[in-house]
Amino acid sequence: MENVMSKLRNLDAYPKINEDFYSRTLSGGVITLASSIVMLLLFLSELRLYLHAVTESKLMVDTSRGETLRINFDVTFAALPCSILSLDAMDISGEQHLDVKHDIIKKRLDSHGNVIESRPDVIGAPKIDKPLQRHGGRLEHNETYCGSCYGAEAADEDCCNSCEDVREAYRKKGWAISNPDLIDQCKREGFLQRIKDEEGEGCNIYGFLEVNKVAGNFHFAPGKSFQQSNVHVHDLLAFQKDSFNISHTINRLSFGDYFPGVVNPLDGVHWTQDNPSGMYQYFIKVVPTVYTDVSGHTIQSNQFSVTEHYRGTEMGNLQFLPGVFFFYDLSPIKVTFTEEHISFLHFLTNVCAIVGGVFTVSGILDSFIYHGQKAIKKKMEIGKFS
Repeated sequence: MENVMSKLRNLDAYPKINEDFYSRTLSGGVITLASSIVMLLLFLSELRLYLHAVTESKLMVDTSRGETLRINFDVTFAALPCSILSLDAMDISGEQHLDVKHDIIKKRLDSHGNVIESRPDVIGAPKIDKPLQRHGGRLEHNETYCGSCYGAEAADEDCCNSCEDVREAYRKKGWAISNPDLIDQCKREGFLQRIKDEEGEGCNIYGFLEVNKVAGNFHFAPGKSFQQSNVHVHDLLAFQKDSFNISHTINRLSFGDYFPGVVNPLDGVHWTQDNPSGMYQYFIKVVPTVYTDVSGHTIQSNQFSVTEHYRGTEMGNLQFLPGVFFFYDLSPIKVTFTEEHISFLHFLTNVCAIVGGVFTVSGILDSFIYHGQKAIKKKMEIGKFS
């Protein structure tokens, strides 16, 4: 037994020095204190990394098919009334969403940007004071009101009981209303007067669109849109205006759900129009993104980059549609972000490396200072140090 103990004692890689041979110095104490502080700081830094998740990113080809793309927006137009502002969306597959109203909210704003809540966001309510019937006569007490669509009826029994109904019927036909005062419903509801009353107002429009996951565009522009000879047209004649101020602020624009760390480059962007009228275009490259947190919950979203361009025109010469256009295309590369915790063994390894590294470096530094002091002291004793 004693033989085994003796052999184990010979394997000791850490031979002990008798305390009688220790020499404690002031420099050694300072180095010990400094190295302990450094060691503690490095340990706390490593502990923080261990307790918090780290995000790993990876690129791969996007192989998803048949999905939809959600576009969230919140845009404020300082000088474009809500009554004339419309939203359209279309893509390269041919699908179109004209004059989108669902999942969209408009807020009328005064010239100072305050919300106006006194009147709803519609062109007046029908005033039934003997309106014109479809058959040409005036409404009598014993009749049910059925207004004329002025030739735009899809079927014989169709009725247009408001100015909005007539404008929608005309839009489906691809027609424009040149003078709303010639339409009984629009004249009764004060269509042109309402537009004049809202002169100088602004509009905040927000909501979301659900579109096909293919390249396309959506735009905010004045007037109702329709197709005429396969060309996208907006009915601007009804407003009897030569110019439209499309100055705007993008409060928020995102493609998909929010995830930690996402940066949307158009949030808070403001642009002021100097020309009488024009078209402002944003060209967006959408990058599909998948974010997975530490609990395994996955968020399917997107990031994007953007460039912009403005096309101005002269007063009264509307060569192209005034408005704000967002043209988007999708990247074939998908980015994945994965939150992960550092393993305990990795943490333990780093802590050991910190302790051992700091201890070794401080030992070398202490040895250098100690032996340097001894050499200087020895030379001073024999009178050779000057």
